[in-house]
Amino acid sequence: MKVKTILVSQPEPTTENSPYFELSERLKVKIDFRSFIHVEEVESKDVRTQKIDFKNYTAIILTSRNAVDNFFRVADEMRFKVPQDMKYFCLSEAVAFYLQRYIVYRKRKIYIGEKNFSDLIKIIKKHKEENYLLPSSDKLQASIPMELNESGVKWDKAVLYKTVITDLTDLENVFYDILVFFSPSGIESLYHNFPGFQQNNTRIAVFGNTTVEAALARGLKCNIVAPTPETPSMTMALEKYITEVNKGNFKEVLEKTE
Repeated sequence: MKVKTILVSQPEPTTENSPYFELSERLKVKIDFRSFIHVEEVESKDVRTQKIDFKNYTAIILTSRNAVDNFFRVADEMRFKVPQDMKYFCLSEAVAFYLQRYIVYRKRKIYIGEKNFSDLIKIIKKHKEENYLLPSSDKLQASIPMELNESGVKWDKAVLYKTVITDLTDLENVFYDILVFFSPSGIESLYHNFPGFQQNNTRIAVFGNTTVEAALARGLKCNIVAPTPETPSMTMALEKYITEVNKGNFKEVLEKTE
């Protein structure tokens, strides 16, 4: 079956040169966007009940843009002036670059991981004298605290925001050829909104090992998986699959995904 429609379980990109828009134009497919989950702030008074005092920390571990936003939000609400010698350990270049919204980038000590948290841990272990704070959501990937504990560094977690399932019931009678997921929470949201969901002819695209595991646990078949050496981004993986399927090579693609 040819691919004509795609639903990406994320907000619509705000930049005109998004690879999704280019993909839609190039392959003549309709791509819609809808957040399956959203973030809600934890109030500073609730953060205080976690017995977290920002002045006790010399380094911040930032795993996402949400972590950046909410750390500085709560710091502001608590009237905590972030010292200039604070060190930032960022999961990726994208997270580090996002820091520029809040700090003078060139004047701060910023350390950047390469691909995943295991890469960042290698850098963190070289700075064991620091006292680390991990701004987090209420749903934290289990491997992160495990790796921090194994590293031997001093660290605490501060839950500064919550991951909440979005109401998608208006999509009950809307069908797409491909559903695209980026987190286990997205898979959870699908079944929370549609408990009787049956995959049937819907193709499932997943990004990351934990998302694959969540999909398989629900009995879903993952037709498109990223990142891989050949397709490091989701748009590249989608393009490869759609190009082959829409050219009539569906049998070949089906065999590869079984």
